[in-house]
Amino acid sequence: MHQEGYGRLMEKSAYFITGTDTGVGKTFVSAGIAASLKRKGVDVGVMKPVESGCAERGGLVIPEDAVKLKEAAGVDDTLDEINPYRFIQPLAPSIAARLKGEQVNFEKIKSSFEGLAARHRIMLVEGAGGLMTPVTDDETIAGLVKSLDLPLIIVAASCLGAINLTLLTVHAARSLNIHIKGVVLNHPHDPHTAQDKSRDYNCEEIERFLEEVPILGVVPFVKNDMNKVEAASVFDGITKGF
Repeated sequence: MHQEGYGRLMEKSAYFITGTDTGVGKTFVSAGIAASLKRKGVDVGVMKPVESGCAERGGLVIPEDAVKLKEAAGVDDTLDEINPYRFIQPLAPSIAARLKGEQVNFEKIKSSFEGLAARHRIMLVEGAGGLMTPVTDDETIAGLVKSLDLPLIIVAASCLGAINLTLLTVHAARSLNIHIKGVVLNHPHDPHTAQDKSRDYNCEEIERFLEEVPILGVVPFVKNDMNKVEAASVFDGITKGF
């Protein structure tokens, strides 16, 4: 069901977080939102339905993005619930699953989501890659969003090309009748070392073209050594509307 119905009937809410591309900071933003909600006293659950490019340690496949989300939310939910499908190969989930001889099943993901959603006030579901990333032989992340019937939060990296990729993602979501809550513009590169003038104009230009889709927040570059409290505070403005 759509966000509005979900909130009215269950007094809960859930969001699907996608990116304009891979490597734009989806996990960083998702974890940041989760940490911010947690520090505000909100019971937040997280999910990374499919993760590829996982590490392998001691014969175990470790979904590092899912682990980060779990730690940020501070939940006791199992990794198998948070991340039903994980693959070592750093490929589109459809290809990684095929090479492993598996098939991603949306019903299994939906069952895990419903179990987690029953326990938490807010659910954050992070996708893999972008909206049109293939997940099965005939479905993309967009199909998973529609299957879960959740509103979309789009994460874009503020660098050259961000305007085009954001507009394309919004256009694709609208053409599929996916409701968009808004866009988070992330700065993944240190402004002192990255020479990219587009960062000075991306937000304003995206807002100009997407009058009906709000910019939920602009996340500045955050150093890796920033402690969790400081990192979470960056997202407090974004989570005011949750």
